[in-house]
Amino acid sequence: MVDVSEKPESERVAIAEGRVIMTRATLEVVRKGDAKKGDVLGAARIAGIMAAKRTHELIPLCHPLNLSKVSVDLAPDPKLPGIVVRATVNVTGRTGVEMEALTAVSVACLTIYDMVKAIERGMRIEGIRLIEKRGGKSGQWRPEA
Repeated sequence: MVDVSEKPESERVAIAEGRVIMTRATLEVVRKGDAKKGDVLGAARIAGIMAAKRTHELIPLCHPLNLSKVSVDLAPDPKLPGIVVRATVNVTGRTGVEMEALTAVSVACLTIYDMVKAIERGMRIEGIRLIEKRGGKSGQWRPEA
């Protein structure tokens, strides 16, 4: 692991997003809450939060962090059609939370897939990426347009 002991603690935030692309029919099942496995969006939200908290157990050399906030928002989007997943992670610490936000999105997307794969195995998980990072030595970062 990288030695961060000399770094000052600061407020750090990372926001990541991804999408699960599916047919309109599958999206309607998710929106109505009619999936055989239950509440797809609720389960995916909890899975994403739990994954963010355990990132250091999943990704080699990640620091274990005492996260102060993890939110996972899931928005059905009929234009895709699919679900847009966005995670925001906060910590006051010596290292950033980009990996925690990306892990939250990844696991939430995988949970959506798992819960409705019996309906549609051809779903696609796409566009998992960091969309904002704040804090630390490098300050704020957003992808260029």
